[in-house]
Amino acid sequence: MTAMPAAHRALVTAPFRGEGLDTLKELADVVLDPWIDYRPLRILDGPKLADRIKEEGADILIVESDFVNDPVFDLPLVAIGSCRGDPNNVDTAAATKAGIPVLRAPGRNADAVAEIAVTLLFAASRHVIPADQDVRSDTVFKDDTIPYQRYRAWQVAGQTAGLVGLGAVGRALRWRLEGLGMKVVAYDPYADDAKESLEQVLEQADVISLHAAVTPETTGMISTDQFAAMKDGVVFLNTAREALHDRDALVAALQSGKVAAAGLDHFTGERLDTDHPLTKMSNVVLTPHIGGATYDTEANHSRLIADDLARLLAGERPLHIVNPEVLK
Repeated sequence: MTAMPAAHRALVTAPFRGEGLDTLKELADVVLDPWIDYRPLRILDGPKLADRIKEEGADILIVESDFVNDPVFDLPLVAIGSCRGDPNNVDTAAATKAGIPVLRAPGRNADAVAEIAVTLLFAASRHVIPADQDVRSDTVFKDDTIPYQRYRAWQVAGQTAGLVGLGAVGRALRWRLEGLGMKVVAYDPYADDAKESLEQVLEQADVISLHAAVTPETTGMISTDQFAAMKDGVVFLNTAREALHDRDALVAALQSGKVAAAGLDHFTGERLDTDHPLTKMSNVVLTPHIGGATYDTEANHSRLIADDLARLLAGERPLHIVNPEVLK
């Protein structure tokens, strides 16, 4: 017997893998053309996406980095999937006006970002980068010292970690730090189990890690006064967005020794000038926004989007729909 053709066709410009891809193939014919495979980088906008959708005859669009705006919403789409926790690459208001459901993937990279926060904690506090450079440059014995003299550090077991933001990433990091023997306190006005105020977290913590969303209230929330309120010799981590802290204030705190070490995974504009003071500090570890860059993140968002799409096509309410008002 000849198999019936799928009732739907999905254009997927996001990396998509694992169980989610299998599920999607059961729901639709799939055109898989992920942005991440392109050299040089390819990011599509509304007009180019609309052309691709019409070219492929698709009625489902799944994106990660592409920008979904007009004239995409003039097309008869069943759904748009944004493989992000915050689907800020989709003009949700326009999609809602067009009656198109928008699905998202909350928590897709929580474990990945929590892992890189732990990586930066140890890399910065245990002097991993300069110690590695000593070995590579054959300068293990220098200035009449041995590495054991230069690179002693406090272990994290027994210390207190303060989390600013207790969403999916903060929670994924909390149990990891507790497993390392740390006491964890947290500030998040939207989480019932975050018991401390920001001031209390800053006063208590030996390690401060930022995990809040960027909003008008949180932009620049860690500045000169907040660094001054921290313990002397604190380790500062930001694997969320640089907009949460004042860069100049951090530099000053590092230069004074108030902050003993820092690990940073994001910079405004996605880059840092090579002559910036942060690049010259051996107690600072810098990574280029790679916290969520794991294959598991892709598998997670694939499953979340595909499972919700299956619910939508079955007439059920998706768990992670941004605009439920479009459902009939």
